[in-house]
Amino acid sequence: MADLEAEKKAAALEAIKHVRNGMLLGIGTGSTVSYFMEALATKVSEGLKITGVPTSKATELKSLELGIPITNNPTRKMDITFDGADEADANGDLIKGGGGALLREKIIAFNSNEMYVMVDGSKLKAAGELGDFPLPVEVIPFLEDRTKLNIENLGASCSFRSGKRFITDNGNYILDCKFGKIEDPKLLESQVKDIPGIVEVGLFCGYANKIFEGTSVGCRVHEIK
Repeated sequence: MADLEAEKKAAALEAIKHVRNGMLLGIGTGSTVSYFMEALATKVSEGLKITGVPTSKATELKSLELGIPITNNPTRKMDITFDGADEADANGDLIKGGGGALLREKIIAFNSNEMYVMVDGSKLKAAGELGDFPLPVEVIPFLEDRTKLNIENLGASCSFRSGKRFITDNGNYILDCKFGKIEDPKLLESQVKDIPGIVEVGLFCGYANKIFEGTSVGCRVHEIK
């Protein structure tokens, strides 16, 4: 049986090798990113000069606890964003938002020169095979039941995360939407975002530059062209 925690750590330790002095880093959210942050904090304590931009309040708090310098409103683009994913396919398309931070994660990814994604082996899918993990969609808490029905009209089965008790850092709800296999992620992203009341969709198409896949014997790096 795969040791997924060891694979996550292997991916993080390989990704950290790409951090250089003076970089502005996007720092993601989630269990794999936690390993990255611990390694980053060690390097900072040894003299590395970087600044991080956290994708969530949880990451912000952990950064402060670990002594990682952060800012929430940089004026220049991030050099690299380091983040995890709930699923990643061979084209570099991602499903993200399992931690509820998809809006800030996408804002930071959009404003980064590169995005490096760290995953364990269970998260990788063939092209056109995303969708085992329900697609997170952030929605405004106004007519949210109608918004849910409008998404379901696209062929999904949706439920509010924690029965509307889960509130994002931005004060919104998360709908977890089961579409089955997502053969055309970019098309689906566009269709969902066309619905009024949708804040953001957890499909990240065209953002990832490298995927670091932790394995039982180290890390495999996938270059996305």
